[in-house]
Amino acid sequence: MLTALLFDLDGTLADTDPIHFRTWKDILQQYGLNIDRAFYEQHFSGRLNAVIVGDLLPELSPEAGEQLSWQKEAEFRRRAVGELKPMAGLSDLLTWATEQHLKQAVVTNAPAENAEFMLDVLGLRNQFETVILAEALARGKPDPLPYQVALERLGLPAAGAIAFEDSPSGVRSAVAAGILTVGIASTHPPDVLYKLGATLVIPNFADPRLNDLLKFSFSPEAVVRSGL
Repeated sequence: MLTALLFDLDGTLADTDPIHFRTWKDILQQYGLNIDRAFYEQHFSGRLNAVIVGDLLPELSPEAGEQLSWQKEAEFRRRAVGELKPMAGLSDLLTWATEQHLKQAVVTNAPAENAEFMLDVLGLRNQFETVILAEALARGKPDPLPYQVALERLGLPAAGAIAFEDSPSGVRSAVAAGILTVGIASTHPPDVLYKLGATLVIPNFADPRLNDLLKFSFSPEAVVRSGL
């Protein structure tokens, strides 16, 4: 039976990628790099900042790379104050999950400051039993470790959970941890997320197909019966 819902943060609880893209684009222009949306989706979405900066600006020292990451995230938070809104249908889903006594967690590659900021702005600071920060672990997404740690902290098997992810790295992470994964097509086309192992891909949490999946008993047979 379903016992837990696990959520990515950026692009899942809120559609933050447009803000991240504009922020990265403006900052990287200072280094002579001009990126477009396609480049961003391939090289940035769902990845840790240290990996992004190391790939694009290998000439920077570790200290300079860390400073660049800090500058970018500070600017993201400044811009997001007036723009950040929860993904459609999120409030109803969280209310339902609480009524069903489902455990809830956030599993994110976002820096700690961003995670705290976003949960505060969205009014979700006390919603989740645990928040897993990949930057505090040995490996982040797409490695399954962040989701494995989440399940360990909740004391639950993978078979009782559903994960929600918008990025290829996030879907890979959750699927590799053995968790049924629902893709949120806020940053990537549905076919991309399906190919990576998502069981269902929806535009947001208001999609009625999600309701069908959640309301059935959590078993392979139920998923087949629901036509998903």
